[in-house]
Amino acid sequence: MNATILSAQCEHDEGGQHRTFQYYTKHSPFSAPGRHSALLDMLPSDPSGVARTVQALLIYEHAAEALYGYKIPEARRAESHIRPIEEMVDALLALDDRPLSCARAPAKRLVGICRHYMLLSIAILRHHGVPARGRGGFGAYFNPGKFEDHWVCEYWNTSDGRWALLDSQLDEVFIRYLGIGFDIQDVPRNQFLTASDAWRTCRRGELNPNLFGIEFAQLRGLWFIAGNLIRDLATLNGHEVLPWDVWGAQPAPNSTLSDSELDFFDEIALLTADPDADFDALSRRFSEDDKLRLPQTVFNSLRRRQESVFGG
Repeated sequence: MNATILSAQCEHDEGGQHRTFQYYTKHSPFSAPGRHSALLDMLPSDPSGVARTVQALLIYEHAAEALYGYKIPEARRAESHIRPIEEMVDALLALDDRPLSCARAPAKRLVGICRHYMLLSIAILRHHGVPARGRGGFGAYFNPGKFEDHWVCEYWNTSDGRWALLDSQLDEVFIRYLGIGFDIQDVPRNQFLTASDAWRTCRRGELNPNLFGIEFAQLRGLWFIAGNLIRDLATLNGHEVLPWDVWGAQPAPNSTLSDSELDFFDEIALLTADPDADFDALSRRFSEDDKLRLPQTVFNSLRRRQESVFGG
């Protein structure tokens, strides 16, 4: 996106959209490429090109062998726990030191999950001046009738004047396997529900919260949606955490939420329903509330240990 065009558009926007654009055009501590910044210069800036680039650099951990014929060595599964982009690129170059514009064979791609596809996508878009942010929520296209824990990139679609969802994980292999019929550069909002969408829909009694979570791990329910509400809030505030990072007010697995907890998460769901509506309030609540603010260390619920958020 041309910076002059973006600036002109922003000047005429109402409701603080200009500030929101500025915020999501700048790198976060997680999306910043650091010493690898120049490597992103040659990458495409359009959503389709970004998706193709990301798909050629990453391999989805839980489908590597079944869909791509690559059995991941146990030692390499640690790659899916890398948080910052700079460290992700370190690991990519250790596998294959060619430019990031060069497609890798499955064995030379970085092992990750949906969050890594999301983060690399927003890093490339932001690097080229396109407003982009991550969204945590649930995809309806992985397990029919269920809503699976998922993370996607939300970017500003200039031609339509709106935010659109990009799911870079859905390459041609995934599209065939899942029978995807929609445009991955504009995922329909009824196919991906943000954590706020999921929470508010369930609280209205329109969907059963036990449809939301991770089916194969039997982790599902309102408590799971509540955890994603906090992670989505953190991501909207430039802290693109791992989906299994736990801190603050996130409920324990399978817990029943009290009335005060329900009220608390109702507030967070309202704040994150439209991040542009009152971006200052969203940022202030995250930074000032000890139950929400991201600490220096979090509990990695897969590794069952405390970790520094920039500790790999």
